[in-house]
Amino acid sequence: MSSQDNLIETATQIGVENFRKTRGSVPEGFEVLRQHAPAAFAGYCMMRSDLMQEGALDLKTKELIFALLDVVIGATEGAKVHAANAIRLGLTVEQLSEGLVQCIMARGITTWNMVGRATLQHAVEVAKETQGTR
Repeated sequence: MSSQDNLIETATQIGVENFRKTRGSVPEGFEVLRQHAPAAFAGYCMMRSDLMQEGALDLKTKELIFALLDVVIGATEGAKVHAANAIRLGLTVEQLSEGLVQCIMARGITTWNMVGRATLQHAVEVAKETQGTR
């Protein structure tokens, strides 16, 4: 096994563990990347595992930022996943709502219609579930 193969394997292990810690599992789309482009997956994992831990910003804030960025770029599923993660980490629906208003200001009401509303509705459901387990 080459040193590059060892690096890819190590980075993949670190990334998979980070996904499990922050999401519970590796998302299906990333499993496809892992299977067909292992070096790209490993590189992404190194960046993600470095970022998705407590640092200057807490994980709740990082998840909120990812949710809002996904709303702005029209990535509904990503926005919903990150918003739900942020809610589970203690973000309030009111805080998410305020951030979503910023998305409307930056990208217009179409952003709300296409992604924002679904993201908020999903977050409200997750908040209800989360409150029942606290």
